[in-house]
Amino acid sequence: MYVCLCKGVTDTRVREAVQQGAHSMAALRAELGVCTECKKCAVSINGVLRDTLMAAPVVAAPLCLPECHTSV
Repeated sequence: MYVCLCKGVTDTRVREAVQQGAHSMAALRAELGVCTECKKCAVSINGVLRDTLMAAPVVAAPLCLPECHTSV
């Protein structure tokens, strides 16, 4: 489905951009050119951004680095 008619951007393309690292509206604007003309797409694109980020698997970071366990 097209979410930005001015630039011809689909929700699929927005999801792909988010999965490749565009984790903000500013990043999507820079990469895809969305929300730069009439701005009617902002609500829809923000929803796709939010949903895609929420669906992404959470990667747990280690509680400490290996250096924490070296003897002094």
